Amino acid sequence: MLIKTFAGALVLASTVFSGGVFAESGAQESSHQIQQIRNATIKVTYGETTFLIDPMLADQGAYPGFPDTYRSELRNPLVGLPMAAEDVIKGTDAVIVTHTHLDHWDDAAQELLPKELPLFVQNAADAEMIRSQGFKDVRILDGQAEFGGVTLHKTGGQHGSDTLYAIPELAEALGKIMGVVFEAEGQETTYVVGDTVWRDEVVQSLERYQPDVVVLNAGAAEFTGFEGDPIIMGKEDTLRVHRALPDADIVAVHMDSVNHMTLSREELAAFVQKEGIEQRVLIPADGEVMSF
Repeated sequence: MLIKTFAGALVLASTVFSGGVFAESGAQESSHQIQQIRNATIKVTYGETTFLIDPMLADQGAYPGFPDTYRSELRNPLVGLPMAAEDVIKGTDAVIVTHTHLDHWDDAAQELLPKELPLFVQNAADAEMIRSQGFKDVRILDGQAEFGGVTLHKTGGQHGSDTLYAIPELAEALGKIMGVVFEAEGQETTYVVGDTVWRDEVVQSLERYQPDVVVLNAGAAEFTGFEGDPIIMGKEDTLRVHRALPDADIVAVHMDSVNHMTLSREELAAFVQKEGIEQRVLIPADGEVMSF
């Protein structure tokens, strides 16, 4: 599988990234691209269709840290966008919101996104909320849907361990999430896993769809008092995905941008190098574009 990377606000040291899968910039542009924007916000392009996923578009420090979480004294987002918010939105054909937590669907996104844009959500509750914010074309992704020549498949997961979900207050705060698999004729199948821990639903999706590209929210976010029990995946889960699909390319995102992430890009890069899987794990800078 050939992957080319194009320059896009590449500001971190080269040691943070797994270099083996990156070709030189300036190569011919592909029709299948993933752009890391910031946090869990990415743009996925298949041919002529571009999806903006989990937009968090606020300026640096716009919101208080998430209460009762790791480093809650810090304000979110921890860093600014790598480009103007208007440029993030430009070219978007549809939006996908995997769940409505602030770091996936924030006030700035609600204000800035055109209200006529098609917008896919996981369930009726999220659809009702987003319609109440003025959006006119909100669609529930129930099973699968077709849009712009792309087939979208809804996948499952859980935003934390069974231990955390056994506590009613935490279960309510964590809520429900979804992942999405993208398929299109002649393109690499891509699985955006979403805010989940390693679970049977994830394994089943990997086995069923055999994705060529897996986008992992890998920051290992934690609640205070539940250290070592993260609410999304981390470095060991990155290794699990690689072992499940050794030929897939893993794109690790959702790091270095909100307070409760305990795993940084730099730490993940050191881990994948130690495990010898750096050729298969991409850790993009904010703004970076990966082509497949």
